[in-house]
Amino acid sequence: MRVTSRVTTCLSLSALLASGAVTTMATASPTSAKSPRQHLTWGRCAPDQKELNAAGALCTKVTVPLDYADPGGRTIQIAVSRIKAKNPAERRGILLSNPGGPGGTGLANTLALRPALKDVADRYDLIGFDPRFLGESTPISCGPAPERPVPRTTTSPRLDFEDAVRSARDTARRCKDHGDNADLLPHASSRNVARDMDAVRAALGAPKLSYYGISYGADLGAVYTQLFPRRADRIVIDSSTDPSATQYELFQRSGAPAEQALDAWAAWTARRDATYGLGTSAAQVRGAVQKMLAKAEKHPVAVGTYRLGAPLLRMLLKQPVQHEENDPMMAALVRDLVAASEGRLGTPGPELASMLQLLESPELESSMVGGALFMCGDGGWPAGGWPKNPETYWKNSVRSRATQPVFGPYVNGMIAPCAFWGAEPAEPGGTPVANDVPVLMLQAERDNNVPYEGALALHRKLTGSRLVTADIRSHGVYGRGVEGRTPVPCADRAVNSYLGGGKLPAADLTCPRNEKNDTRTDEKNEATR
Repeated sequence: MRVTSRVTTCLSLSALLASGAVTTMATASPTSAKSPRQHLTWGRCAPDQKELNAAGALCTKVTVPLDYADPGGRTIQIAVSRIKAKNPAERRGILLSNPGGPGGTGLANTLALRPALKDVADRYDLIGFDPRFLGESTPISCGPAPERPVPRTTTSPRLDFEDAVRSARDTARRCKDHGDNADLLPHASSRNVARDMDAVRAALGAPKLSYYGISYGADLGAVYTQLFPRRADRIVIDSSTDPSATQYELFQRSGAPAEQALDAWAAWTARRDATYGLGTSAAQVRGAVQKMLAKAEKHPVAVGTYRLGAPLLRMLLKQPVQHEENDPMMAALVRDLVAASEGRLGTPGPELASMLQLLESPELESSMVGGALFMCGDGGWPAGGWPKNPETYWKNSVRSRATQPVFGPYVNGMIAPCAFWGAEPAEPGGTPVANDVPVLMLQAERDNNVPYEGALALHRKLTGSRLVTADIRSHGVYGRGVEGRTPVPCADRAVNSYLGGGKLPAADLTCPRNEKNDTRTDEKNEATR
């Protein structure tokens, strides 16, 4: 269900590939464009949309302005899918969703929510859409990437950083100079995606829309409530961020909780030293990780024909540490990486092999472009706001090592090419948040991707919201059982009750830890509200 996380894995991977770190041998307007309702032509979805076609979905394209400040100007198209409500007599309306990223495509995402929604799904037209410039919507592509450089056998943190800068500068040039991208890029913004959502609502003839979004998709839902407060029906946002922060600041803030999550994982792994052999104490396990990274900062780790530099290794570790259910996978991954750094790894295990396979994924480049579009296209929150001076990233990375030795250099580094983007956002600044639109918020208390404090900050700004807190290490709360993770039943019930037509909870909720057959939920009044 979750297509992509807030820390854009593929964006970082692609930049690292290009750098040689790994190689094979304005103020938001509360209105949308005013135009007559469009005539939509529905038909079978594209052949590669197998899940949608199997579910009987139909697809269409909705025409929207490239620039909503110029509604009579150039237009683009938004790809939309629809699965009609099963019982028209009980139909509540339309339900849209976004899987996060930024840069995640979403044509089949609302369909993917159906197992978690259960019978609530039958009461909505399930509407999927690819955000502008992504997937089957009017696309943006960048010029071809250069050949991967010959791998380094000797390196340093500064050389790795200079490689990242070089790669970011090249990506920005290839994107801006390709085709007519210079005219399109300023309009790749979260506000415009929210406006496109409202255009889809209007094209479907719906007076309001309901919505579920996770990670960046949660923040996108909050943006929609600010631009179109009277058209927001049931809005659910899962794993959101502080609207006063820039995207770069949000990345930075994930460093400390990620280190805490690493300690929790290290303690788990130490209790299983007979299996993983990384140490009998959390300090020993963490020490093994840091020793491996220190080696990689001098000599990239050799795994078969690959050379894995420290920047890539930090990013690879940042992904599984998000979920406590990933502890076994991460332990096996680190076991192989430590062995490789010591020159004693034979055949990589399935965990490392799958990571290496991802490096060769043909979707890598398109995912990188999708993330960069909105990170560099937003003028501020939720996805934009990046320092222009490369040395700012370097200084912050160096400074972070004292307290965040594993993840600090990654989350403070040049993750995105925005310092060199060249195409300034059409609307400067972030999206202000301040109204009382009803919103149901979900947040994991130990989310190390988008920390809990950020959700509290947004909660205070959304004065009509209610917050459901889960005491878990996770990025995302709703529908975890569908993904094979430990479910949070009280959160699932809260979402389905609200989307099904019920009221918001009377007060904020804290879900019981390890809830099983207990159907109760602990209610608390959030002291910060």
